[in-house]
Amino acid sequence: MNHHTLPPLGLVLCTGFLVPWLLVRARWAQQVPRLALAVWAAGGALFAGSAALLAAHLILPSRTGHRLSDALFLLRLPPAERLLELSAREYTALAAALAVLAVPAAGFARALLRARRQRRRHAETLRLVGRYDPELGATVLEHERPAVYCLPGRSRRVVVSSGALRTLTSPQLDAALAHERAHITGRHHLLVAAAESFASVFPRLPLARHGGTAVPLLLEMTADDRALRRCSRDALATALYALASGRAPREAFGAGGPSAALRMRRILAPQAAGHPVLRGMLTIAAAGLAAAPLIIACCSFPN
Repeated sequence: MNHHTLPPLGLVLCTGFLVPWLLVRARWAQQVPRLALAVWAAGGALFAGSAALLAAHLILPSRTGHRLSDALFLLRLPPAERLLELSAREYTALAAALAVLAVPAAGFARALLRARRQRRRHAETLRLVGRYDPELGATVLEHERPAVYCLPGRSRRVVVSSGALRTLTSPQLDAALAHERAHITGRHHLLVAAAESFASVFPRLPLARHGGTAVPLLLEMTADDRALRRCSRDALATALYALASGRAPREAFGAGGPSAALRMRRILAPQAAGHPVLRGMLTIAAAGLAAAPLIIACCSFPN
């Protein structure tokens, strides 16, 4: 077997199994959700790239695999004329790598299109039954249950139920609106689509299975942190309490919902001592070091 399969194999194992095991147990992830989201996203990208590289190395001979590894480590792409001179075996390896990458890419595109169609239908319904309030910058929907949610993407808008207008105070309403606008400006629907599609493509992979649950929650915490730049902790926490029973459409982001209680405790709890960013970087470094023995073993083999 081509010994250059060892580094991508190590990265596949680390990103697919070790990284999610560390992340779901890391307390720092909820303290710095943006860093945790970056680790989840990087883990998914590295897993897909490493799996594609592994597929190519399983087909290529050792000498060609060595040239490919050198090009990747030096970030030096081969010239265009070299691509036109590939052998049949190299073309097969390239096709295998592209096929591996195409699977999650196609799932991501399918999830985006499906969510866009759902949001478009919901936006058309809101145009018929809702009314736009220029002072709030949101669409008001007649409904007794208090709810605040947003539709991201091309159909972007914030929706407030009449029950929420009667229930929430002015600071609470401002906090809920700031939370929803953070989802829209952060384009959080892209990460949700990526996590959902990855979980559907690799349902038994820990990275995909745990990421499909963790990413939406971390996005809600990220929006909470963004809203806290404009409102007080008490205003946001009490708004979440009032909206906890509200439900948003599946294609939307809701300020309340099942995660409201956990996020309330996070907002009102005193900040833990220590350096969560430092602990997060140490977690990432530990995952990276786990692949080091395979990389060293690969380099120790003669070509």
